Amino acid sequence: MSMDAMALTGNWNYPTAIRFGVGRISELGEACQSLGITRPLLVTDPDLAALPMISEAVDCCRAAGLGCSVFSDIKANPVGQNVDDGVALYRGERHDGVIAFGGGSGLDAAKAVALMANQDKTLFGYIEDGGDWEDIPALEIPPILAVPTTSGTGSEVGRASIITDEKNYIKRIVFNPKMMPSLVIADPALTVGLPKMITAATGLDALSHNLEAFCSPHFHPMGEGIAIEGIRLVREFLPAACADGSDLVARSQMMIASTMGATAFQRGLGGMHALAHPLGALYDAHHGMLNAILMPYVLIRNRSVISDRIARLSAYMGLDDPSFDSFLRWVLAIREELEIPNDLRGINIDAERSELVGQMATEDPSAGGNPIQLTAAEYSALFEKAVNGDLSDAI
Repeated sequence: MSMDAMALTGNWNYPTAIRFGVGRISELGEACQSLGITRPLLVTDPDLAALPMISEAVDCCRAAGLGCSVFSDIKANPVGQNVDDGVALYRGERHDGVIAFGGGSGLDAAKAVALMANQDKTLFGYIEDGGDWEDIPALEIPPILAVPTTSGTGSEVGRASIITDEKNYIKRIVFNPKMMPSLVIADPALTVGLPKMITAATGLDALSHNLEAFCSPHFHPMGEGIAIEGIRLVREFLPAACADGSDLVARSQMMIASTMGATAFQRGLGGMHALAHPLGALYDAHHGMLNAILMPYVLIRNRSVISDRIARLSAYMGLDDPSFDSFLRWVLAIREELEIPNDLRGINIDAERSELVGQMATEDPSAGGNPIQLTAAEYSALFEKAVNGDLSDAI
């Protein structure tokens, strides 16, 4: 570990308590104890469950005298049944807290398991009976400790989970203010083994969060300030993290950018996510990859109202000839450098369900943060451009 990477360590409390730095995963057992957890359920995805980092995390907990077990029956886009199954295990083994360990799928599923752990109904049965997840009392939600292993979603500092309603093919935002993990252990070394393409897709997901937060019309000066620095970090460190996955400085800075993005998007998201959510539900596609592909098309669609804002951003980033055009050129260039497909056909999505996608996009909560309020027909047209690689309005 270089001296620079060693310097990137510390504790802070925004928007929750965070222990950041290489090697901090060794504190997992003690961190659980600090939250009063004696029998944590570690929730992760099946790919991670097979890796040494999970067995080592369990060993760390058991060495601290904690009764820890693992639940990993989770899809890449978690569905309601995954959450219900996790809740059943949580209750059956009498756990008293949740370790959310992984990328977006593991973190989101884990937070939803904790939310429903002490409820009588299933996740989606709860709202079918007229309930609202936001109204679940805080005292009924067990402590959550989050350990991110990707630098993209930032779900470790989020108050919501994205869970697919598999019966209705809808990605639902499961929200409760107390779903924010009480403590985060952010150890960049856990991301070292990520393949280049996953590093790229998750990194551009972090960019999309910061960028849509920055472009949101909602008033949230703190979110705007955080977003602009998060974008700069992605520009400076994502290519390095992809080129050399063992670069702990780049990995650290990207983990910071990811956390910043999820903090900033309290200000709102926009058209990238309004389209990515239905596409993820309909095609089971990787969320970060969807945002990476959609990014320039949504930027171009919003150009008429964000040009001045993007010009300020490009000046802060140090781009030549700061302007909307220079920023768009950078977005297209980094996508090409990281081998992101230029269009949705590159990930086997066609325009056959264009009308449905457009309608679903208008109904997605993220649509409210887009700089221009688009109709279903306009979202359908935007989706078709992204399918066909039509950047005709670009420079």
